[in-house]
Amino acid sequence: MARQEISVDALIVGSGPIGATFANKLVAAGKKVLMIDAGAQQSARYGEHQKNAFLFQRNMDLFVSVIKGHLSPVSVPTRDDPPLTLDPSAFRFDPKKYPGFIKNGQNPEQDKHYNLDACGSTYAVGGMATHWTCATPRFKESVELDWTSPSGTVHQYPIDLATMDKFYTEAEQLIKTNTEAFDISVRHQLVRTVLDKAGYPIQALPLAVERRTDKKEFVRWSGTDTVLGELADPRKPNANFTLLPEHQCTKLVMNPEQTEVQYAQVWNLNNWDDEIIVTAEQYIVACNAVLTPQLLFASGFGEDRLPALGRYMTEQPMSFCQVVLHQHLVDNIKDYLDPNYDGAKRIDEYRQSHPQDPVPIPMGEPEPNLWLPMTQRYPWHCQIHRDAFSYGDLAPDVDSRLVVDLRWFGLTRPRPENRVTFSTAVTDTFGMPQPTFTFNLTKKERERAGEMMGNMTEVASFLGGYLPGSEPQFVKPGLPLHIAGTTRMGDNAETSVVDRTSKVHGMTNLYLGGNGLHPSGNAGNPTLTSMAMALLSAQSILTPEA
Repeated sequence: MARQEISVDALIVGSGPIGATFANKLVAAGKKVLMIDAGAQQSARYGEHQKNAFLFQRNMDLFVSVIKGHLSPVSVPTRDDPPLTLDPSAFRFDPKKYPGFIKNGQNPEQDKHYNLDACGSTYAVGGMATHWTCATPRFKESVELDWTSPSGTVHQYPIDLATMDKFYTEAEQLIKTNTEAFDISVRHQLVRTVLDKAGYPIQALPLAVERRTDKKEFVRWSGTDTVLGELADPRKPNANFTLLPEHQCTKLVMNPEQTEVQYAQVWNLNNWDDEIIVTAEQYIVACNAVLTPQLLFASGFGEDRLPALGRYMTEQPMSFCQVVLHQHLVDNIKDYLDPNYDGAKRIDEYRQSHPQDPVPIPMGEPEPNLWLPMTQRYPWHCQIHRDAFSYGDLAPDVDSRLVVDLRWFGLTRPRPENRVTFSTAVTDTFGMPQPTFTFNLTKKERERAGEMMGNMTEVASFLGGYLPGSEPQFVKPGLPLHIAGTTRMGDNAETSVVDRTSKVHGMTNLYLGGNGLHPSGNAGNPTLTSMAMALLSAQSILTPEA
């Protein structure tokens, strides 16, 4: 076995936008950074969004299969229903005699009634940012940051709102958030005008995306490569930055006092004879809200050291539907367009050159991307757009130009009993402690989800009729992929895992990043807030006295 030793200023475990945020700031300050990821590199630039490919720009619906292929299920309960129609001559075994046998990566410790069935992790350089929606809203101050519990207790965000505003602005610049990339779209304008006239506070959805100048039909979706900037191109190496794909950190080894990380144990997944010992001044774990606490658990952080690890988990109940635009809206589409853009002209030119096409929306027209921001009265995040997801299949005889997606994301509050635990007996595909979920909604949260569904169907009624198979429905628990709270931020080591600088309680050189740090529960997409937290953390690493 070959044993290699590497010494750097900072080791970053995880290559998503949050790890990239740390890398960007630390390398810019002259620090030597090693970033590793258990997943493979899938693009020429580190962590580029896969939807930037020409094929998927032309046909977004093909991207659904890419997303499905990227998501690895986290916890699958063991199935014990008998195969009644199996050929009697085929092999079978007595399940009572082998009750602990694990097959097909299933989790015998998972209670199927409390699972987040659709939760998945993406193992790739760039993580989920290789296929994410790129929605980057700020959290609502009075709902998702500071909030008041039903008992009247006021919960203040660990980072004050003025500081959050500062780092939100920097994060938006880093990930290239804007609200104008889809203003030219005739469908965008149509939906916006219809809902504005109906009295809804409709706005352009903040997205991490830029419209291309060489071909305005296309955009460039942001990913890890966007955040890394010049560091994203391996053809232009930087002496202070190294990214190793398919390298897995299996353990952080502590000093005898258990106050600092001495080194990280890393394995080369392409050559199991290669063990790498990484020593660093600072260790940053930014996998995701499940894999980050998993690594801490594997490193000896049990309930005696971090009682809140894996607890206070939140996830979003989510309702979904797709509508096919009303006949009268399509027939009179030019009446709904913004005169500041040339949408009406494009429609006329298209109809003249394509008289055989019954749909007046030009081929290649950008999709709509809009939202209804959450409020105290309506505490859910509403996206009205058209995108590729691992659900919502399009019928072959329905023109995708006429389809609009509605996705309403609900809000749950942190409770210690909602949690992810890690097995001491069962391991996952990567040989790490198997995660097991315990998650349930309160009565109030269930009622609120019903109200959210009613609001979504009301909005949908102004736009069109339901696409068969995509009528109003709740998606499987965990499918939003926005788990939070498992490594939550706070001042109390009994109820949180990290302090306001993202440093693990009781440690001197271990920092965490990602959605798991959010302590309040959220309905909006959490990536931008995670980046803002990482920017504050990077600043504290570089200037500890600040």
